[in-house]
Amino acid sequence: MIERYDETEHSLDTTGLEPIAEALLSPAETVELILCDDAHIRELNRIHRGIDRPTDVLSFPLHSEVPGLPLGSVVISCDRVDAKARELGHSPEEELALLFIHGLLHLRGYDHENDHGEMRAKEEDLIRRFNLPESLIVRTEK
Repeated sequence: MIERYDETEHSLDTTGLEPIAEALLSPAETVELILCDDAHIRELNRIHRGIDRPTDVLSFPLHSEVPGLPLGSVVISCDRVDAKARELGHSPEEELALLFIHGLLHLRGYDHENDHGEMRAKEEDLIRRFNLPESLIVRTEK
């Protein structure tokens, strides 16, 4: 369900992401998870969003009808995972799960910048379901 590519020296445990993927994907769907550093995600953010700074998570939907291809890619900065987990006092794996949920919801077509709270509601539901700390959307609204 998750095709993982780790471009870092971090040793994040991603096994907790499988139940999240199962909750949001059909059995035939897959998603590509790319773990990278701040330099790589900064470059992607600059190229694809015109924002020249690192971010925590980016999503790249594939928009393909070809069977067997991933739904898209979720790119997460492990540098941001570690820093935010330390700052907020929870585990890196919990932070990774929050970012994965956020990225996967974007691949599913949710857009918190343009919807009427649907993404936030779905994210909050998943956070409760998987017993995770505050969501990315809630944190940025404070």
